[in-house]
Amino acid sequence: MHRFLRAIGFSKIKTREEFNNLIKKALDNPVASYYNLYKDDVVYGDKYFKVGNNMGLVVCGDIDSKDEFVWEYAFPCFEPSTISTNSRSSVDRQASRVAFSGICEDNKIGVTIIYYLINRIDYMKESLSGKESLNGVSVSFSALSDKGTIMMPLAKDILAKQKGGKKIKNRDKLIEAARQGDEKAIESLTIDDIDVYSTLSRRIKEDDLYTIVDTYFMPYGVECDLYSVMGEIEEINEVKNSVTDEMVYQMAISCNGMHIDVCINKEDLFGEPAVGRRFKGTIWLQGQLNYPLK
Repeated sequence: MHRFLRAIGFSKIKTREEFNNLIKKALDNPVASYYNLYKDDVVYGDKYFKVGNNMGLVVCGDIDSKDEFVWEYAFPCFEPSTISTNSRSSVDRQASRVAFSGICEDNKIGVTIIYYLINRIDYMKESLSGKESLNGVSVSFSALSDKGTIMMPLAKDILAKQKGGKKIKNRDKLIEAARQGDEKAIESLTIDDIDVYSTLSRRIKEDDLYTIVDTYFMPYGVECDLYSVMGEIEEINEVKNSVTDEMVYQMAISCNGMHIDVCINKEDLFGEPAVGRRFKGTIWLQGQLNYPLK
């Protein structure tokens, strides 16, 4: 059973039998089914079982010799609402099953982002047609969380927010220039890092860490698509799981200037969420490749 099933409102599923019953319900009542032949000449399919606004269970499998769908695995899914990054991605198949992980680097985050690809059938179609290049293909990020805390916002006036936005844009330009080998940009980034370290070392003696650090995005644990994040809540909705009646929060957060949609079970969130406050928690990052419409 998937660890993050509880994030979309299935926290009461504990046994294999309960999980199999959920899979049966999903296979009997999908809102959409997607199929495509892949390079190994097998027809793969995904069945999407919707349980609430923009969230559901994706059952993945293939078509056997009797033309019947045989499920292999399933995962909870939260559909992203907007583009998160235009940085180029690369995609690799996982070793244990026909699932895919995406990799991209966005200057705003500062680390290599690895995510679980949720629209694998779209990727298969493009790969089979020979269009494996992902140049110009944007990515939308969503995330499921099994543990989170609401933090109060930092006191900032409009001028401070504008200054922070300009600083992020300037740093993006410097990082991009440094990647191209610009020595002045590399030197400027090095000096900025030294200044930040010096400021943190001085302030941490008297101030709380979360009054110094506004947002962050960093790897968590040993799995490559798990992260610990903190970001400002820009939008929030409370949604009921149509199968279990459990309530979940769906939040749009800004983390280091990047938009991420986060879904978490109400029981797993400590504190009262509100626009302007900060969400801090562990997430399983999902990504959707936005292929141009044909």
